[in-house]
Amino acid sequence: MLDSTMVNIAIHNLSQDLNSPISTVQWTITCYVLATGIAVPFSGWLLNKFDGKNVFLVGEIGFAIGSVAAALSPNIQFLIGARLVQGFAGGLIIPLLTTLLVQTAGAEVMGQMMATVGLPIILGPLVGPIIGGVIIKYLSWQWIFWVNVPVAVGAIILIIKKLPSFPAQNKAAKIDLIGILLLGGATSTIIYGVVGASRAASFNNHTTLLYGGIGIGLLLLYIAWATYKKADAVVPLTLFRYRSFDGSMLGLMVSGTILNGAMLLLPLFFQDISGLSVMMAGFALIPQGVGMLASRSITGRLTDQYGASMSF
Repeated sequence: MLDSTMVNIAIHNLSQDLNSPISTVQWTITCYVLATGIAVPFSGWLLNKFDGKNVFLVGEIGFAIGSVAAALSPNIQFLIGARLVQGFAGGLIIPLLTTLLVQTAGAEVMGQMMATVGLPIILGPLVGPIIGGVIIKYLSWQWIFWVNVPVAVGAIILIIKKLPSFPAQNKAAKIDLIGILLLGGATSTIIYGVVGASRAASFNNHTTLLYGGIGIGLLLLYIAWATYKKADAVVPLTLFRYRSFDGSMLGLMVSGTILNGAMLLLPLFFQDISGLSVMMAGFALIPQGVGMLASRSITGRLTDQYGASMSF
């Protein structure tokens, strides 16, 4: 979250320095999120097949490599590729961290451990834009990625020296690779079609119709595949029989659209329209972080009092 919010504040500078339109630069964020989502099911499979410590180590090394590549990017295409590496590595790390914490800490201190791990997620939207703004003002956008490197190196050293081994749990485990590719392809092509609509200021254009059609076709293929695979599909269709699951997915989609849209557009508005410097734009985003921090606290109390479904 901290890395993502720092990149958001840098979109204006990335567009200028790499001579690319915003519609292209935004893929540095979109590809990161897509790669993270694709990596999550791989994380569980790798944890079953291999030592959890080694998988965690590979994820951290991959994130460090992606960060170095992003910092050295000579053009927007190279940067997007580096962000794909970062996103996939991050998608391995996040669920692994939670799983390994459960195995290491035990149930009796799980609440305290999860609260500690979740602290950066809470503080990221609050301090990320400020840190990013300061870095860009006094250094350059490249340093947004360079700062990840010593953190990753420190994590790698701690993993090697302190983290115990976690033997493979189920070496016979299989992964629905075809399902992941179909869902990932459907999502990517549909998003590319929507980007084409933003460029043409209309959904009635060749790019949107072509890629939107391909995306819908891939989605239909996934539905057919998941019907065949049943419970072994990466996202079993039986989950959609439960209203709680449907409501959660709808809520996540709506909140994600609003939140991520604002995180991309507000820095551009403050810099391009309001004329604020990149550092002041970072400070102007503090209310957004405060709101997210407050909402998490309120939601936690509501969940404890009424249950998750009532809070939703």
